[in-house]
Amino acid sequence: MASKFTELAIDCVDPDALARFWCAVLGYEVQEAEDGFISIGSPLEADGAQRVGSVPPTLGFARVPEGKAIKNRLHIDVNPTDREQDEEVRRLLGLGARHADVGQTGDESWVILADPEGNEFCVLATRRP
Repeated sequence: MASKFTELAIDCVDPDALARFWCAVLGYEVQEAEDGFISIGSPLEADGAQRVGSVPPTLGFARVPEGKAIKNRLHIDVNPTDREQDEEVRRLLGLGARHADVGQTGDESWVILADPEGNEFCVLATRRP
């Protein structure tokens, strides 16, 4: 058996705000909250320990004193499930995302946004249920 991708840890200045943002983006809920750390995940899936196959990963937000300084080396891609890409981009901008420039040419099929702490992520064009 191979390992499963189950969690992505994200350093941030404000775990509460970033957790609220990503809960709204992904339809997740808070699973654990401690001083300086919040974990969010799908309300429809258990932790996946006994499940064969992939599970929706949880996101863990850990408070650190420093802000983001450079482009992410790892980022999240999201797929709109019930609307078109442009509608989803507008929704995410309304939640606090902003457009990000990481050197794209303008010919990409995805849109690059940044969350409230500046972490880049992509909104893909293909809708997936």
